Amino acid sequence: MNTLLRKALLLLVSISVSSTLVAGDASPARVWLERMSSAMSRMSYQGTFVYVRDGVVETMRITHVADKSGVRERLFSISGPRREVIRDQDGVRCVLEDSADAVEDPVVVNSFFPELPISVIDGENSGYLLEMGGQARIAGQLARRVSILPVDGYRYGYDFWLQEQTGLLLKWALFGAKHRFLAKLMFTNFVMGDVVDLAELESDTAAEDFVELKTFKSQKAQLAQADPRWQPKNLPPGYLLESHSTTSGAHGQSEHLVYSDGLAAVSVYVEPGSDAQPPLQGSSHIGTNNAYSRQAGGLQITVIGEVPALTVKTIAQGMASAVASN
Repeated sequence: MNTLLRKALLLLVSISVSSTLVAGDASPARVWLERMSSAMSRMSYQGTFVYVRDGVVETMRITHVADKSGVRERLFSISGPRREVIRDQDGVRCVLEDSADAVEDPVVVNSFFPELPISVIDGENSGYLLEMGGQARIAGQLARRVSILPVDGYRYGYDFWLQEQTGLLLKWALFGAKHRFLAKLMFTNFVMGDVVDLAELESDTAAEDFVELKTFKSQKAQLAQADPRWQPKNLPPGYLLESHSTTSGAHGQSEHLVYSDGLAAVSVYVEPGSDAQPPLQGSSHIGTNNAYSRQAGGLQITVIGEVPALTVKTIAQGMASAVASN
């Protein structure tokens, strides 16, 4: 379980929001989020930002260029664990000091900065509402706040501060119950357009130190074709199966399922029990990720996600009920 759990944590630490959002009647907020999605991929920008999570502060530098040569991006750490990610027409390559296992998962694809390909922004059972907020000044830029508000206790919410003229994302914050902030990202300096220094796209790291990653989109399309053996009998409102994969090992077959409400994602691992390791039981958390583990029918079930503890416990209990009934 240790390897799979570590991979799941690495996958979920990338604050990635990469699916379709569904919310109530909030046209102005929807328009702003659509502007953000377009601007973050089609415009050139550069800056230094601070990322705060679970009391740990990291400082990162990003250069994102969109021109006739296509989209090119370089992201690297100034403080904290060594990280460097390069994205271009050749794919995604990275150096991660904190874990070699990262090369097996889409750890840093779309990391830190959310993508919101919005196709539908209404629906009574979405789990979220969109809300426009006030203005603020961030990194010398005037920004407008847009909030994604959870309607129940099964998901977190987000505040986004978008540059007034372009919609570029200057700050975001993840929050839980009573709007208590759990993680934040904010630019401390920021430029855009022709003043972006293209020289910063060039890395001084040796080419052989980089490892190529497959894109999350390609992997998700491949995994989604499989049919799971078990699914939770009860799921929190709005959560649906997004992908599924199986692996075979010395003790039998293991399954990995991903459930999403369109914004949050939860990983479910179902593995054969092992006498070599004590069973995992109960709740745990790392940073903004909560996990819940239990056993059923000789299987170890672990659920983890950047969601409230209630969500992972509900899904784990639903999965245990499904396993016990077979």
